[in-house]
Amino acid sequence: MLDIHRTSLHLTVELNTMDTSKLYSMKALLDSRAIGSFIDRGFICSNGLNTWTISCPISVFNIDSFPNKAGEISEVVDVLLQYGTHLERMLLTISDLRKQDLILGYNWPKDRNPKIDWKTSKIKIICYPLCYKGSHAPYKEQN
Repeated sequence: MLDIHRTSLHLTVELNTMDTSKLYSMKALLDSRAIGSFIDRGFICSNGLNTWTISCPISVFNIDSFPNKAGEISEVVDVLLQYGTHLERMLLTISDLRKQDLILGYNWPKDRNPKIDWKTSKIKIICYPLCYKGSHAPYKEQN
């Protein structure tokens, strides 16, 4: 039996910033143990992405229940995330991820219910209203 709480997969995605339309290709970790989707503060700083401050900072706790050394999450970045032909608008929370530039947490696959081929590490997403360019199109399977 597959333990959904220990599932991870690397994907190549593209991010397009909503304010400057800069395009970035990057590896993302699809990690079912993460409860949200995060982008690394170092990536934000080195690429000069504009951020938005959130009104209520989010406390971050490690798996051992202790507060994370990086502190609270207080900023987000507004992007279009593309995987294959699937395109959606997302607010990514900013944190110190160290080894990863982008983590797509449990809610990302949960809300999209993709078909995952574990042998090839490919994901097929059926677009529905979450898909940015598919909001007025009939449902169809995307790579």
